Amino acid sequence: MNVRPNSPAARDIAHHLHPYTNWRRHEADGPLIINSGKGIYVQDDQGKEYIEGMAGLWCTSLGFGEERLVQAAAEQMRKLPYYHAFAHKSHNPGIDLAERLADMTPGDLNHVFFANSGSEANDTVVKFVWYFNNALGRPEKKKIISRIKGYHGVTVASASMTGLPNNHRDFDLPIANILHTECPHYYRFGQEGETEDAFATRMADALEAKILEEGPETVAAFIGEPVMGAGGVIVPPRTYWKKIQAVCRKYDILVIADEVICGFGRTGEMFGSQTFEIQPDIMVVAKQLSSAYLPISAVIISDKVYDALADNSAKIGTFGHGYTYSGHPVAAAVAVETLKIYEERDILSHVKAVAPLFQEGLRKFADHPHVGEVRGVGLVGAVELVADKTTKASFDPAGPVGVQLDKRAIANGVILRNIVDSLAFCPPLIITDKQIKELFDRFGKALDETEAWIKAEGLAV
Repeated sequence: MNVRPNSPAARDIAHHLHPYTNWRRHEADGPLIINSGKGIYVQDDQGKEYIEGMAGLWCTSLGFGEERLVQAAAEQMRKLPYYHAFAHKSHNPGIDLAERLADMTPGDLNHVFFANSGSEANDTVVKFVWYFNNALGRPEKKKIISRIKGYHGVTVASASMTGLPNNHRDFDLPIANILHTECPHYYRFGQEGETEDAFATRMADALEAKILEEGPETVAAFIGEPVMGAGGVIVPPRTYWKKIQAVCRKYDILVIADEVICGFGRTGEMFGSQTFEIQPDIMVVAKQLSSAYLPISAVIISDKVYDALADNSAKIGTFGHGYTYSGHPVAAAVAVETLKIYEERDILSHVKAVAPLFQEGLRKFADHPHVGEVRGVGLVGAVELVADKTTKASFDPAGPVGVQLDKRAIANGVILRNIVDSLAFCPPLIITDKQIKELFDRFGKALDETEAWIKAEGLAV
């Protein structure tokens, strides 16, 4: 990359440390600098337009330039730009948002604790779970089971629950009391002749075996995304969650639904828990809570969990956890306005109307020579590339082909998320039928170009 001295790219390379980036490669390649956005489109600093096929990072549900959210932020900034929730203090945006979330969420999830990101929220969940069992006089019941390829964040505790190797390597993770069970990806891990229902049973049996191996009296909670996002958009078999929950209830283990990606319409229902009939004791939301216009997340807990935590806070004299910006009034005001827009514009009905076209468009790529699996639900999906469709063999090494497809997608004006050799799709919920077709037309060109590159490089089997 030819970078002009003192240009934004040169200044970025010199000073800006990027998440999930090879920093040495960044010195050579430089950044893609996005300057503006409108609807589902963004523009870079050279004026090139892209379809933001990932809604940023699974989050900009209402697209870019939603003026009502801008106004909500501005009005709250003028009225009360900051206040906290420590020591019995409160403010109306925080109260309004907590009430709305309690009303929206399924079951008796009636109590809301605010944080600033999914990672912080899931870190809070770990502390809630440990505090809960200490409150009940069960100090040995502390282990939390997550899943291989699950994603729950990047703080010390949440990254430990994340089941991806690069989130653990050389960070000295995972910490104690965090365990991982099998990934419910039927295409990759189903056995020959095994039905999806039998696979789901095997996954539940594996969870139960791990619980028995550890000792049920030591296992406190199971956490999972209804649809696994950053692990590759993995949609579980329909009976998976029913069977997993049955195991958890059998051994008095809390069920935690990480809805950071799935929440607020992404899967075709307001929450992924409703799509997959999950009845969580704890739910975590973020991202689409504010359409990502400002950072905010929430941990929503059941009456049972709340009562134990509240009793323990009374015993100790305080609940010794919280963040300076928990329920920040400006972020909360934007989140309240976001939820109002979802309701007033009936975003959920729109998602249900366009999702079939989106899923059909994805599945048209299934016949491509090196597409192994196409998967998805609602307005989220992925296309996985393989070296051999018959054997499902991955490219060796894994990764470079996915990188190539990602680059060619960007060249064709669409931004996606490369996850090893899978390309993830998660467009803004406002996407139209016409825009879905445009998205897949651009991706189809990138896929054809990548296929030609695979042949030219001699990677085809």
